[in-house]
Amino acid sequence: MKPIFENKTIWITGASSGIGKACALLFAAEKANLILTGKRQEALAEIQAQCIRKGGQCNILPYDLSDLTGIPTLVEEAIHCFGRIDVLYNNAGISQRGLTGETLFQVDQKIMDVNYFAPVLITKLVLPEMIKNKGGTIAVTTSIAGKFGFPLRSAYCASKHALYGFFETVHAEYYAQNIKVVLVCPGRINTNISYNALEHDGKQHAQMDDGQARGLSAEKAATKIVKAIYQQQPEVFVGGKELLMVHINRFFPGLSRKLIRKIKPT
Repeated sequence: MKPIFENKTIWITGASSGIGKACALLFAAEKANLILTGKRQEALAEIQAQCIRKGGQCNILPYDLSDLTGIPTLVEEAIHCFGRIDVLYNNAGISQRGLTGETLFQVDQKIMDVNYFAPVLITKLVLPEMIKNKGGTIAVTTSIAGKFGFPLRSAYCASKHALYGFFETVHAEYYAQNIKVVLVCPGRINTNISYNALEHDGKQHAQMDDGQARGLSAEKAATKIVKAIYQQQPEVFVGGKELLMVHINRFFPGLSRKLIRKIKPT
């Protein structure tokens, strides 16, 4: 049986660890052509070697997405790698651990740049290429924090809410041109996202939160995400019992606010 993603070109941002890395390895086993972007070149090089051993082709494009000015060049380089992009997975993101009133505005800006403006700009630049090639799939990692507010995450929640608005609109506008959008909505996944989160003054949180440590493994999350991308599901939820909060918030918003106020935010 022919692998599902064989010879398909897949660009993953935030690929140097966690969900991005785990998805890359699964796509590589399907003999996909991979483009991996992340901040840590050494980590990307290690993952590149693993992907090649699994049977995929793999190029790495290290980049810090908080610098929006270089993204047009980054996109050109990504397209040049294999001549096309069939799947764009906007996975990169940065979390937050700081009270709203204490968080420096430049911290809010950096979180919005990485989580929202970078994937927006990348998508705008990749879209014409996908349309020229008669279609493609755009996936983006949102969060259950994009469904409701959560303590110590004001900018993070705002960025994830914004992703829903933007990418649902992309779906509506370009569906007829065979552009499919997959919203990946994780709960607590055991990755280093809490370790890399920004505190109120911009310093790295530098610790694994208890909730994150008890979360679903990145490998299990990736299995579900890769399947959703193949099936072009509009939205996929990955996580554990914390996903119930999405439904509680939808049907019982008053109860949801009460519960969120009582949840330990770490």
